Amino acid sequence: MSVAVCLLRAASRSCISGGIPLGGVRAFRPSGGRRALPGPLLWLVLKPAQKLLAILVGRGVRKWWRALPAARQRLAKERLRRWRRRGLLGAAVLGGLLAAVYTAHLRHNPLTGRRQLFLFSKDRFKALSQMEYQMWKEEFGAQMLPEQDPRHVMVQKVVSRLARANGDVPGLSDFNWVVHVVEEPSVNAFVLPNGQVFVFTGLLDAVANVHQLGFLLGHELAHAVLGHAEEKASLVRTVDFLALVLLTAIWALCPQDSLAFLGQWLQSKLQEYMFERPYSRTLEAEADRVGLQLAAKACVDVRASSVFWQQMELATVLQGDARLPQWLSTHPSHANRAQQLDGLIPEAIHLRESCACPPLSGPDPRLVFRQSVKQLLDAPQGAGAREPGRRGKELPPAHKPGRPETPAWLPGNSPAE
Repeated sequence: MSVAVCLLRAASRSCISGGIPLGGVRAFRPSGGRRALPGPLLWLVLKPAQKLLAILVGRGVRKWWRALPAARQRLAKERLRRWRRRGLLGAAVLGGLLAAVYTAHLRHNPLTGRRQLFLFSKDRFKALSQMEYQMWKEEFGAQMLPEQDPRHVMVQKVVSRLARANGDVPGLSDFNWVVHVVEEPSVNAFVLPNGQVFVFTGLLDAVANVHQLGFLLGHELAHAVLGHAEEKASLVRTVDFLALVLLTAIWALCPQDSLAFLGQWLQSKLQEYMFERPYSRTLEAEADRVGLQLAAKACVDVRASSVFWQQMELATVLQGDARLPQWLSTHPSHANRAQQLDGLIPEAIHLRESCACPPLSGPDPRLVFRQSVKQLLDAPQGAGAREPGRRGKELPPAHKPGRPETPAWLPGNSPAE
């Protein structure tokens, strides 16, 4: 699979678990015709060549400077000092032009009140999304469940419920949501920018009820409605452009190639951990907030959203899996997501009530979960032990991820519909 395809997938998908194991290497085959490549794809294809060009230019400048006699170097430094004001003025003008271009491509999002950067036209990005869809379809075609499968029917009902209940949300009715359920153990789901919904059966096994599934699908639909894939691709393109300038300077100023390689590595890591990953976590938190609102209007028990991430955190602890610090991840930690959702749930419940949804029934699932966890942790050591050779405690049946035998269908959306 080409580098461009991998980068495209990274920019346009959102993963519940933070990643999908990709299949084997395959050649990228365009769909024929002589049309020009879409702008985003062309940028991704040219990106490695641009990086190499920046390195060669920077290294060439360094060699040229070293080859100059000492007298010529002193003369060049004097000229630079004399032209310093002109250089600063030129840099200011260039910066102003770039700022004007940046501002001209900002759009106000009515759902969040935030201004987002969109460099690509919707038509070009839709064409790119369709190409990505064909790649996913080719990769998972043999694993897709038929539409008659009960799991596909369940996901289709939830997505339809979310779409109908949120028809007044700006931009949501522009999508034709198409559901694909993939037989794959990964706890994952994502929605492409063209409305293609992919849900892995591992996620269906991980949710405790249909309300958790409703929130998670609302989260994924929110990514598409908010244009997160297009925004991320636009910002990555802008940052990559600035990084090329910095990369050229690194190779021009570092006295040795080894130091330049080190500087290049540090620059890439700083870009990743100080911008790309924090920015990705911000988008995930925003999709959680908007997705919770979409779920509330669909009469989902929004309290289940927090419980899902608490279940994921508990499973990680009991199974003894390594947990990376949040700053190393592209997604917020399970515990932080649960805490942030807890703060948003009262507002979501008020929104749910304003949509004439049936009253929430039964005890608060968050309280039930906390009591169950306390009982689990207070149980004797041997009561929940795993078989020899396996790590951590075994989750008791009440806490094991899995779909209920009789799913709690969303109100007004029974299987008979």
